Amino acid sequence: MAVRIRLRRTGLKGQPSYRIIVADSHSPRDGRFLENIGHYNPRTDPATVEINDERARYWLSQGALPTDAVARMLEKRGLIAARRLRQNVSKSSKKEAETAAAKAA
Repeated sequence: MAVRIRLRRTGLKGQPSYRIIVADSHSPRDGRFLENIGHYNPRTDPATVEINDERARYWLSQGALPTDAVARMLEKRGLIAARRLRQNVSKSSKKEAETAAAKAA
């Protein structure tokens, strides 16, 4: 079973807020999930992000992959290294990162 850490939309039409959940990758966006580990409200200034760090670390250690949006939130909280777990990164930016790492070493 492939497990993802992703956003689940809640709220009224035009007033989104999201829950950060752990779900099977085959489940629909607002469908069945394994655990709710936090919430995200983009409508506040600044955006409100609350994540249970302990549970996020647990699921990451079990092999759960975050989506790009959740990966950015986890990076800001220091739970994952920058860009390490991102899925949708272009090949050219991957090559640039590899050449920069090679020059630094």
